[in-house]
Amino acid sequence: MAIRPDITPDAPEAEQPAIGLIGMGAMGGMYARLLSKAGWKKIYICDLPEKFEALKAKYEGLPGIHVLENGHLVSRVSDFIMYAVEAEYIDRVVAQYGPSTKVGAIVSGQTSVKAPEKAAFEKYLPQDVEIVSCHSLHGPTVSPVGQPLVLIKHRATDDSLKVVEQILKPFGSRYVYLSYEDHDIVTANTQAVTHAAFLSMGTAWHSSLSYPWEHGLYVGGIETVKVNIMLRIYSNKWHVYAGLAILNPSARVQIDQFARSTSEIFKLMLAGDAAGLRARIYDARRIVFGDVNGSNGSGSGSSALGQARPPILLSEDLLDRFSLGKKPSDAASPTSRQGAPPNSHLSLLAMVDCWARLGIKPFEHLDLAATPIFRLWIGVAEYLFRAEARLDAALHAALCETAHRSDDLEFVVAARGWSQCISFGSFELYKERFLQTSSFFESRFEEATKVGSAMIQALMDSSPPPNNNPAP
Repeated sequence: MAIRPDITPDAPEAEQPAIGLIGMGAMGGMYARLLSKAGWKKIYICDLPEKFEALKAKYEGLPGIHVLENGHLVSRVSDFIMYAVEAEYIDRVVAQYGPSTKVGAIVSGQTSVKAPEKAAFEKYLPQDVEIVSCHSLHGPTVSPVGQPLVLIKHRATDDSLKVVEQILKPFGSRYVYLSYEDHDIVTANTQAVTHAAFLSMGTAWHSSLSYPWEHGLYVGGIETVKVNIMLRIYSNKWHVYAGLAILNPSARVQIDQFARSTSEIFKLMLAGDAAGLRARIYDARRIVFGDVNGSNGSGSGSSALGQARPPILLSEDLLDRFSLGKKPSDAASPTSRQGAPPNSHLSLLAMVDCWARLGIKPFEHLDLAATPIFRLWIGVAEYLFRAEARLDAALHAALCETAHRSDDLEFVVAARGWSQCISFGSFELYKERFLQTSSFFESRFEEATKVGSAMIQALMDSSPPPNNNPAP
């Protein structure tokens, strides 16, 4: 029976599509709960065979959800099938279950790197099935409402694309239409350096055996973002970031450049080369942010469409209430920066320098497909770089202040270490490196997840809505 392109969860059960989910990790679980909440009545899920009994117990009583033993059974009955498995394993899983796909079904994938997924689908799926892939550009603890959801019409009719749109419509996400190739370019441009920066921060603080919110150096304002997002990333599964870094060639190039930018800027700091440092950073500012009106950061900038765009972060005061630590006692006011030691913000300087060196203009992808973390981090970078007074203070701290110098050194070593780790292409090495730091911060993950979600939501509520792009 063909599924109507205008199908909704209110339709009689007999007319609804059978929805299959293969892989019930964090994202698979999120999709299952959202689809059940939406009112879809035929949702078939599976995970590894040894997890069958535990999966049945976990989802018992959840409306519309039926737990099956394996992907063969899910593939045989489902009209829409989503593979929610790690990019590292997508080839193996599709090779195993793909041949069992129901005739005429629509197959999708939720992998963060699409090149391996595309290859697996084209190699193992029967020719009589269609391919409309997707990717929710946010984590499982973030509300999907208003977040970008990539749809990739690869081998499908317009009606099949509409069916997928209708199935996922209750999520309230904003559809972004890309090709497989464009998806990997966009995700690399918006996520690779962002993840590298926060992974390096965590490793640096771990190497220093210090919790950054406890000694007053990383409390309030921009520092709040660094700490909370670092904890948020390390509280997630390691494979969420490993696939993008290792399997996406564009990401590897960017992470390597980020490490070089970090090292080269730090060498300018150590040499006391004020003219060289200022020239390099202000050149990066010009390339990435364009002309800035005035010296106080009040310029509105422009979007990829050339339209005026207000800054993402209007004031650090918004961030202060999400700090995990307390400001130094000599702070002039609850929202003052005066009590915190000056910071070079090496991670931000290196990130913008990296984009400039590679000719990447991240604002072109901001409205298109920015994750919540990227939107927040680029907002912080914009806030620092748009105001000459703030940027000059960071450069002065880089050259003259020593409070953060040891952490900056650890950050340089960590950034190079992560770049080398990723260049080896080893998931096991990435996992070991990630988990060593993750275990150090584990005691604060629950609190950081709640605080981080609230911080992201506050930023979204205070930011202008993104431009929507029409379907092709």
